[in-house]
Amino acid sequence: MNRNLDLMLTALAPAIWGSSYLVTTQFLPDGYPVTVAFLRALPAGLLLLLVVRRLPSGWWWLRVAILGALNFSIFWTLLFVAAYRLPGGVAATVGAIQPLVVVFLARGLLGSPIRGLSVLAALFGLGGVALLLLTPQAALDPLGVAAGLGGAVSMAAGTVLSRKWQPPVGLLTFTAWQLTAGGFILLPLAFLLEPALPPLTDRNVMGLAYLGLIGAAFTYALWFRGIARLEPAAVSALGFLSPTTAVVLGWLILGEALTPLQGAGILIVLASVWLSQQAGRLRVAFPIARCNPGNKPLEIET
Repeated sequence: MNRNLDLMLTALAPAIWGSSYLVTTQFLPDGYPVTVAFLRALPAGLLLLLVVRRLPSGWWWLRVAILGALNFSIFWTLLFVAAYRLPGGVAATVGAIQPLVVVFLARGLLGSPIRGLSVLAALFGLGGVALLLLTPQAALDPLGVAAGLGGAVSMAAGTVLSRKWQPPVGLLTFTAWQLTAGGFILLPLAFLLEPALPPLTDRNVMGLAYLGLIGAAFTYALWFRGIARLEPAAVSALGFLSPTTAVVLGWLILGEALTPLQGAGILIVLASVWLSQQAGRLRVAFPIARCNPGNKPLEIET
């Protein structure tokens, strides 16, 4: 029962992230992706710091800088580069490789076994996202694809390292540290890469407040809570819910079309999320060899 509650609370994060597309397009000025990312991270992080009133110490300054860069600065910047250079469906599909990357990074950094069902679920979810978002007109741009892959690897590494480096503080403090670090790293990038924002309207401020307080502070606290309590592969697979939510909200609120093929994609994504959670409970008959350091007898996870 506790595990199911952990899963539901963690799943709230990517489900809410799926609303970011709607909020960004309907509430924010167009053409300022890095600036919006900076305004999403830093104010929320500083606000949380005022609440928790605690700063890192010792090696945690470096660890927080690395995690803030991986989970926010690098990930969000590359995500926006991919979104600008690729059709939205291609960008999201490339990024959906993240759960598969987490499976192998967790093996290398945490010693977690590579379970066949986790790999199958990741591939299944990738196919579901492709059905949801890809169109016959989708075009590939090499730089956009590289940015999408880089963003997926960055977030995957941040997920695994957040599990490896268990903080000596509560989750709210851990979230505050990472958001603040990521925001400060994004600050010079926003000034260097983009023009100044136009005067913000009340609607713009509402959108930024939602993205910062709900879409960053609240959701990432849930996300890091899930990472601390669940297997990284199980947590990462929940990310498939983000593009699913975006499509459903576009259909419900913006009146966008929802084709039978997309409906099938939603079902496949949900099935892949379910499969990924079973991998944490069962050892199944999809054998994959573990790495074999020192010529030790080869171990197989079955």
